[in-house]
Amino acid sequence: MSHGFDLAERLRTREDRDLRRHLEVAERVAGRTRLAADPKAQAAEFDEEAVIFASNNYLGLADDSRVQRAAELGARTVGTGAGASRLVTGDTSLHRALERDLADCKGTERALVFSSGYAANVGTIDALDPDVVFSDELNHASIIDGCRVSGAETVVYDHCDVADLRAAMDRRSPAADEQWLVVTDSVFSMDGDVAPVSALCDLTERYGAWLMVDEAHATGLFADGGGIVQRAGESDRVEIQLGTLSKTLASQGGYVAGDEALVEYLLNAARSFVFSTGLAPPSAAAAREALRIARETDRADRLWDRVERLRSGVEEMGYEVLGETHILPVLVGDRDDALALDQGLREYGIVVPAIRPPTVPEGTARLRVAPMATHTDADIRQCLDAFRAAGEEVGLL
Repeated sequence: MSHGFDLAERLRTREDRDLRRHLEVAERVAGRTRLAADPKAQAAEFDEEAVIFASNNYLGLADDSRVQRAAELGARTVGTGAGASRLVTGDTSLHRALERDLADCKGTERALVFSSGYAANVGTIDALDPDVVFSDELNHASIIDGCRVSGAETVVYDHCDVADLRAAMDRRSPAADEQWLVVTDSVFSMDGDVAPVSALCDLTERYGAWLMVDEAHATGLFADGGGIVQRAGESDRVEIQLGTLSKTLASQGGYVAGDEALVEYLLNAARSFVFSTGLAPPSAAAAREALRIARETDRADRLWDRVERLRSGVEEMGYEVLGETHILPVLVGDRDDALALDQGLREYGIVVPAIRPPTVPEGTARLRVAPMATHTDADIRQCLDAFRAAGEEVGLL
């Protein structure tokens, strides 16, 4: 009798269900790069350069010389790693400077930086220890895991449906001391749509609940470097704002922004903060410089220009494009067609990932186009030409 784990069989099962995924090595993080199939333990052998429309590096700052210099200066002046939990000796001046800037752009009293956005979500929900969490059905996995870890009763409401959320809250007869938390992404990464933040604020105020908004895919792209909460003018009505430093801000880590009591409580009670080494100082310095660029330059305007050109161009061909943001999900429907279109685009030097069940519901397979502010006119034309040619070859156009 064996009590071990048959991982080879688990992998075969994933392979049989067409769910096994493989790593792909990028030569650099940029709008154009060479890629290599997973080399396992060997050195990577790169193919020809491709144009990447699959990155969350929305403003194209990951290879920006200003951000690179900031990271280098952070390493030279503070160190390459924090060396300890921030509650021990890992709390540096770079962490505090970044947190001040984040709080300023989010319109809050303070912010707290975590080692990742995932850690911020899981640690915050667990530390709050709510009696009930009302969670949008399309929330990110880190929110779902935060609900699981916390052990809270979790009520899932229909996607972006305030009426369904209201009905779910009406059905409960809470005890006087029961604590409710409503949690939503602001921009949903697979649909490219936006949570109704103002309506959620109205509803949570009506019931005395708290609202927590994850701005992972929105931070840095809207008003003064903020997100959807800032675009909606609701900074003072959302109790907890979260986000990541690894997308628009071209670094690593996550943050929570809110009032003084929230931050002080989390730095004492969020296990993913307390028991993790502080964010590496170069990452904090890079994120701070990227935030400055997002707030003080026209990078976001350049992104929106490219978004509009891609959306209109793809729609004019006859594709259906979901959402209303910088994330452009091109709906295909059939999973095999989506995979074929993905492969067809690659043959024309364009990388756009096919997203298929179970990540999205059956019959809604799609390609997730993510333009960057640094994509050139030639890049946009190449992408549109590839969608037309590959779509015709696959039989979608």
